[in-house]
Amino acid sequence: MPDTNEKSFSKSSDKTLNRDKNEVDPKLLDILVCPLSKTPLIYDKKSNELISKSAGLAFPIRNGVPILLIDEARRLDEFK
Repeated sequence: MPDTNEKSFSKSSDKTLNRDKNEVDPKLLDILVCPLSKTPLIYDKKSNELISKSAGLAFPIRNGVPILLIDEARRLDEFK
């Protein structure tokens, strides 16, 4: 009978050990959309934000988690 205390499965975080903590999983980027316009988001690695050109908003990424709250988004300069 196998030992039930032994952990024989890997955590999903084990797959991302070589990635920067603030970097978003590319698979997640493929499915995320702007909560306002429902259009795809563009990942800006330099500013660590997800950009919605159609809404003129930049959503922050904190600890690798996209914060897709309109109240937390930054208004893009070119849309002011």
